[in-house]
Amino acid sequence: MLTSAEELQALKRVTDLEPPLAELEGYLGGLAQALCANDARAIEEQAGRLHSALARAVAQFTRAARTGEVPSALRQRLALAGGRVAAQREALARATASLDRAIDVLLPPEPVGSGIYSAAGSSSRAAASGHLQA
Repeated sequence: MLTSAEELQALKRVTDLEPPLAELEGYLGGLAQALCANDARAIEEQAGRLHSALARAVAQFTRAARTGEVPSALRQRLALAGGRVAAQREALARATASLDRAIDVLLPPEPVGSGIYSAAGSSSRAAASGHLQA
């Protein structure tokens, strides 16, 4: 069975693009599992691997786009993976904000009058001596 040069080129593009895309999708799944398990070590590990895999996939897709057309099915899978990255980033940002609010509630405020300056750098004396008496 003979195939045209265009068909061979399209097959080569798919063969070149499938491994980095599959790797990216695998690390996305691993990060999702680590986030669900609240495993900080695994989250850190999977996030680092995901970052590297994303960089490799984008570089590979960029090279393929410069030399010819990227198959639409692979382009859609990359777009979907990008959306999943954005969703996980948003979920992580929300979790971080929630944790920050919980810490603010649980930690007592710093005692007033413990020094000339507060942790924010402003003078605590200014608030106490705001009115002058004549």
